[in-house]
Amino acid sequence: MRVAISGSTGLIGSALVQALRWGGDDAVRLVRHEARGTDERQIFPEQRRIADPGLNDVDAVVNLAGTAIAGGRWTDSYKRGILDSRISMTETIVGALAADGRCQRFISGSAIGYYGPTGDRAVDESSPAGDDFLAGVVVAWETSASAAPVPTAYVRSGHVMTPRGGYIGAQLLPFKLGLGGPVADGKHWVSWVSLDDEVAAIRWLLRNEVTGPVNITAPEPVTNARWTKAIGAALRRPTVIPLPLPIPRLLFGNDFVDHAMLSSQKVLPRRLTEGGFTFGDTEIEPALTRLLRE
Repeated sequence: MRVAISGSTGLIGSALVQALRWGGDDAVRLVRHEARGTDERQIFPEQRRIADPGLNDVDAVVNLAGTAIAGGRWTDSYKRGILDSRISMTETIVGALAADGRCQRFISGSAIGYYGPTGDRAVDESSPAGDDFLAGVVVAWETSASAAPVPTAYVRSGHVMTPRGGYIGAQLLPFKLGLGGPVADGKHWVSWVSLDDEVAAIRWLLRNEVTGPVNITAPEPVTNARWTKAIGAALRRPTVIPLPLPIPRLLFGNDFVDHAMLSSQKVLPRRLTEGGFTFGDTEIEPALTRLLRE
């Protein structure tokens, strides 16, 4: 299979490219800079076009591009960038697809932010959208992807676990120093997935006919308190100092802390499990021990 990937230098995209190539598939990176080799192709989202031959020589496309949610302070302009970067890239890819073309599979990035804060209530792909900022972004993102003329799946990813970045990345050093701890009271739910399972699920979707929303989250969400205890145990460090919320509020703004950092989401991967996908990491304690071993 020959697969085009946007966001191919990001956390998930780079791991996906590597896994595809190890598995004997071809990966074409859709990049904003001038192509530096035969495995790269320039994409111009502002102009809504892709350099020739577009997507005419690939079997599938995976769209993972977008401004990082936690990449900066949530000013009005940064929040616009979060939305616009996703819509422009998705519309560019959708416009390059044809119902009768070679490319007959579109995997579009999405997020569990779709559901908004769910508290202690478990949700799956049949649950309605939330009404906060991130839910609005995801709804618009998926709406753009829904215009694709080929079978399309929206991967609603949870918090990706890897020491190389994602949910763990920025927190790893304080925990290693014994300064990590729960966020607030630690009661909010974290819907997580290991990077290995994230990539495996996308590869599984590339070869199956599932369309529409698909949650990529481990079958067992955990509270922040349990996650904190698990990472402390994996690192053999204490986890008694709660995170001082004024610090992330200063760095990222109140909206980020209230609607992203403290958002409680208990999301279940019903469509993956019913479809026969097997998770490698199902419980947070052994997962973090494996991921953080030296």
